[in-house]
Amino acid sequence: MRKLTKLAPQPMFNYFEDICQIPRPSEKEDKIRKFLLEFARKNKLQAKSDKAGNVLISKPAVPGRENAPVVILQTHMDMVCEKNSDKVFDFDKDAIVPVISGEWIKADGTTLGADCGIGIAAQLALLASTEISHGPVECLMTVAEETGLTGAFNLQRGFMSGSLLINLDSEDEGEIFIGCAGGLGTVAKLKYKRSDVPENYTAIKLSITGLSGGHSGDDINKNRGNANKILNRLLWNISQEYDLRLSLFEGGNLSNAIPREANAIFGVPSSEKESIIKALDQLIKNIKNEYIFNEPDLKINIQKNRIPEKVIDQKTQKNLLNALYACPHGILEMSTRMEGMVETSSNLASVKFTGDDNIVITTSQRSEIESRKYYAAEMVRSVFELAGAETSHSDSYPGWTPNPGSGLLKIAVGSYKKLFDTEPVVRSIHAGLECGLFLEKYPDLDMISIGPTIKGAHSPDERLNIETVGKFWNHLKEILENIS
Repeated sequence: MRKLTKLAPQPMFNYFEDICQIPRPSEKEDKIRKFLLEFARKNKLQAKSDKAGNVLISKPAVPGRENAPVVILQTHMDMVCEKNSDKVFDFDKDAIVPVISGEWIKADGTTLGADCGIGIAAQLALLASTEISHGPVECLMTVAEETGLTGAFNLQRGFMSGSLLINLDSEDEGEIFIGCAGGLGTVAKLKYKRSDVPENYTAIKLSITGLSGGHSGDDINKNRGNANKILNRLLWNISQEYDLRLSLFEGGNLSNAIPREANAIFGVPSSEKESIIKALDQLIKNIKNEYIFNEPDLKINIQKNRIPEKVIDQKTQKNLLNALYACPHGILEMSTRMEGMVETSSNLASVKFTGDDNIVITTSQRSEIESRKYYAAEMVRSVFELAGAETSHSDSYPGWTPNPGSGLLKIAVGSYKKLFDTEPVVRSIHAGLECGLFLEKYPDLDMISIGPTIKGAHSPDERLNIETVGKFWNHLKEILENIS
């Protein structure tokens, strides 16, 4: 049954619900691409797809607006696929079911995909409309934005022809973005040896759940707990006084998401089990007190576990726990160029034990200053190399330098003031957008980024504010009508 048919603006919410039915994990965009190309065919619009899988749908100007400049509306097809550990859901096959909860739309135990599904819905609503006054429009939908900006990296010169670009991937209505941070991934691989669990040892499983998580760029300044850091802090402290033997450490998933959940399995001497649990209880009490206001749902669970087959060697265990303790996470520098903005940050994203006796630690660094981005990445790299790990960098992408003199920005600000009788906030964003990559191939583009309010992106708490969708839609239409 349809859930969003009574929400305004229609048909925008109708298209969003259509998009929710289509599985679209990063690098698996075949189904959504097919849907978009079929939409173009049904609406008799020109469409094309490039070798990377990006889609461009073009719509001519309405009569009398033929001489207006071509405007590109840009989104990405893929979504972050995160779910709660107790939720049974296959992102490759299952449809997202949107749920109305007061002023918000969310999903049940998974990400909603409003990032960037609601932007695609706006594109489709505009392409299908016969009532909006606009010049020539090109709608660009890129692939694999969430896992490395693959579509934007591989976009070829000449694929689109517009001189103005409106990115629809922002998450704060009433704010117009004119810049973003660049980013870089740093991955460490630590080899370990297996050894037997000593005799007369008891196994314990320690789990971290209930954290907010969120976007590693847009939410990094909100002092949210990192499940990997909290779990490692507990293990490190216990290992300083007791003979802890680690068998497993698993936490986090995506490089661009603050980890919400983590768990570890380890052995301790049976004779010291009660003392260790008492020590853990005190540490947990301290940590929960630290997060009492910003992470009120934090849960740290201690339970008995069956004895694991093997544990990792003690040298690697010590190196791992020390490196994770020392690895920076969170804000590294605040901006001196734009007040209140994060300049440089790092995210300790995931820790995984692989089947080939390796521990893989994934991190990401962001900065509005290119040299500071690399400085942060080398800081993380040095921590793990001191621990004996092999390190590598990946997925580097440039930032987007703000242009306060933008003509498109002037139109967007004027349109917002006309509609809502208030001044929009103009700023840069610490999250990564594809705009910096577009500028490398289309250096003359004039760009802004807008969107409705989305909270909890990249986590199962993702939710879309209903009222702001209408404001976002009206603002977009007003901008297009005012571009002459």
